[in-house]
Amino acid sequence: MIRRRSTPSIYKWSRPAIGAISGFGILNTGYLTFEKLNGSAPVCTTPENVKSCVDVLSSPWATVLGQPLPAFGLLAYIGMFIFALAPLALNSAENNKSQKQLENVTWWLLFIGAIAMSVFSGYLMYVLAFELKAICLYCIASALFALTMLVLTVMGRDWEDSGQLLFTALIVTIVTLIGTLGIYSQISPSGNITESTDGKPTAITFTPKEQPNPQFGWEITTKSGEAEIALAQHLVKSGAKEYVAYWCPHCHEQKLLFGKEAYQIINDNSKVECASDSPKGKPELCKAAKIESFPTWIINGKSYGGVQNLEELANITGYTGPKNFKYFR
Repeated sequence: MIRRRSTPSIYKWSRPAIGAISGFGILNTGYLTFEKLNGSAPVCTTPENVKSCVDVLSSPWATVLGQPLPAFGLLAYIGMFIFALAPLALNSAENNKSQKQLENVTWWLLFIGAIAMSVFSGYLMYVLAFELKAICLYCIASALFALTMLVLTVMGRDWEDSGQLLFTALIVTIVTLIGTLGIYSQISPSGNITESTDGKPTAITFTPKEQPNPQFGWEITTKSGEAEIALAQHLVKSGAKEYVAYWCPHCHEQKLLFGKEAYQIINDNSKVECASDSPKGKPELCKAAKIESFPTWIINGKSYGGVQNLEELANITGYTGPKNFKYFR
């Protein structure tokens, strides 16, 4: 008697598992996309003095082709969800041939998608660890989702041609890396803030090396351009309020984005100091405004937590003046 080789159990539940994981990915990226488009901060808890999800979502890496990065992740997870579960929706008895064809095509699409998502997530994990030096649980979860889907895709079926599988993986990896590096080629943050000589915006970061002055925090070392000054004037006219604490490094990064001259306009008209030990502190106003993190902008009754790039503040307030901002974060 010839015994038939039993089908590994992973072959049976790999597609539902990939569908479930991509479903979690949809919820994850969907939430971040909503928060990003709504201008609000996601719920995120990190140790003190460590950059969080708010900082990550306000960084230059969080925008691709003018759109929120989580939105592209959302589309990718929706695609994986459809590819994983579409063959299961067909009646195997009535559409056996169509189902087999669909299974084969969607397995390759799942493999290509999982490779691309894993490579891109790997690059973002590098950025998170070495460039932003932040902790973003949403980002880490998304990277784990992508890697898990890749493992399930490779192990979830009997791939007849392993050579073709490896060749496809190599090509997709190379294309994804080239595309990723091309998209982010203009971003090169540095710990030193020096004005660009080629007209391109300069990335800023700030690490305190001395105790802040309760009067003003740390000294602003960047210079404003016409765009920064015009935006500051516009924010004052629109009634925007920035809630800060003098000891907050992120608040100082917001100041550096404006530059000394422009931020003086904010400081005189729109800034609310929340630290009770500052001579200018008005903690009662911050409590009344329900401020939970610094800096927080309140614009037209809506709260925007975390450092905001000037381009984002311009879009939120409908600013139409010059936008050749000198700095970004």
